[in-house]
Amino acid sequence: MNTLKTLSKILMLFSLLTSIYSCASGRYLRTDRAGPEELAGTYTLLLYGARHSADVANVAVLDKEGDAYTFEIYAPEYDYTVKTGIPAKEALEEAQAHVRYYRDFSRSRLSKITDKAGNTIGYELRPLYHAFHLGQADVLYIDYMVKENKVITTIRIKEHLWERDRELIRGKSD
Repeated sequence: MNTLKTLSKILMLFSLLTSIYSCASGRYLRTDRAGPEELAGTYTLLLYGARHSADVANVAVLDKEGDAYTFEIYAPEYDYTVKTGIPAKEALEEAQAHVRYYRDFSRSRLSKITDKAGNTIGYELRPLYHAFHLGQADVLYIDYMVKENKVITTIRIKEHLWERDRELIRGKSD
């Protein structure tokens, strides 16, 4: 019995250390508010979400072309689309149309994504919703982690909202 408990503790410790190591091996990037006038050049547009009528996780990432970084969304390929070679103005217009998809859309927030040196390597456009429906305007958790010049983008609904409104967020109605 003691051997089983000891083995169990060792496995839990190993799992914890593995999790910590896997998170620590990359660098997370910072986002700061930006204005549309800051966008210039050509972008690869990554449009995540809009999978069903009740999808609240609709995000646009504008990857600045010609720099050392490429963005990838950590999700199955059917959850997002990628469009390359889009001029800044057109990319922003298409991103705006995409994030407005959900019925309770209120406004959007544009943020620049910067590398460790403070250089802008892309932009994020996220939806903000009417708070009366989901309890808060910003319902998404988005992070950017650099691994070998690839920016791995993780997008998910904030956990407390997921638990509270599981059926709503999945698009099910009873």
